[in-house]
Amino acid sequence: MTDTAVRSSSSLFSELVRFSRPFTLLPPLVGYITAGFIAFEARPPVDTPFAVVLAKVLIGAFSAACLNAASNALNQIYDLDIDRLNKPDRPLPSGRLSMRTAWIFTIVCYVLTLALSLLVNFEFFVIVVVTTFLTYAYSGPPFRTKRLGMLANLTIAIPRGCLLKVAGWSAVATVLDWEPWWIGSIFGLYVLGAATTKDYSDMEGDRAGGCRTLPILYGVEKSAWIISPFFVLPFLLLSWLAYDGHLTGNRPFLIGLGLFLASWGVYICYLILRKPESLAVDENHVSWKHMYLLMMAAQVGVAVGYGVG
Repeated sequence: MTDTAVRSSSSLFSELVRFSRPFTLLPPLVGYITAGFIAFEARPPVDTPFAVVLAKVLIGAFSAACLNAASNALNQIYDLDIDRLNKPDRPLPSGRLSMRTAWIFTIVCYVLTLALSLLVNFEFFVIVVVTTFLTYAYSGPPFRTKRLGMLANLTIAIPRGCLLKVAGWSAVATVLDWEPWWIGSIFGLYVLGAATTKDYSDMEGDRAGGCRTLPILYGVEKSAWIISPFFVLPFLLLSWLAYDGHLTGNRPFLIGLGLFLASWGVYICYLILRKPESLAVDENHVSWKHMYLLMMAAQVGVAVGYGVG
């Protein structure tokens, strides 16, 4: 292979990595793996060797990573005109990546996602199929739910919040049980509000592209009030679920964790609501970092609550 060919291949690989947006992988990966750990603690496999359980969790994690890359890629394909306004330096609008290559990469990632999910178990496969459909429905025709206000948030929250936790659980134990769905509902509610945060800095392109996000439908200030409860209520739900015995982890720890996370959520609401107009002009608003850290703390904290149970 010539030096020119090597440089060309290296450049293409770099652009595909950027196209997959790997920095978005950490929260779902942590969410998935901690859910597998929770299931292992709550419903320890009796007849399955630990090595087999671990292999299933890791294969599922790779499947989740491929799905994350595929959904990111698909969204950029269908948002090309919007990204020309909002994010012109991305691989597709900048011309560094061709549409043909983008489609090949996306299809390969989706195929890998489904193939790997079959190696885990049937329940995991079904969850992945539903999640795959929702990731398409968010971006692609004829659904393109990102045009439809809160429905857009739902098609992000269900796969990336609720089903992510259920999928992690399913790699270890059956999901024909209320507990993984209760845990999934906590994180689904959180993502239902947090999903709007990315829309504030994209309002110009979204409006031009016909996307009716909450900031476009209701304005910056009102939409900020709409999403604020979702940074607090999910964690009050966590405390209640632990108190009422729906969660089998360490009850005092999970109750306290929920109250701590809810207090942190109140602080995030303060950061958002004290000057909501700054959400639309500050792409790295201080509250965004807190939202990210709160999500990660919740994922790890709930797992710890089961580990010390």
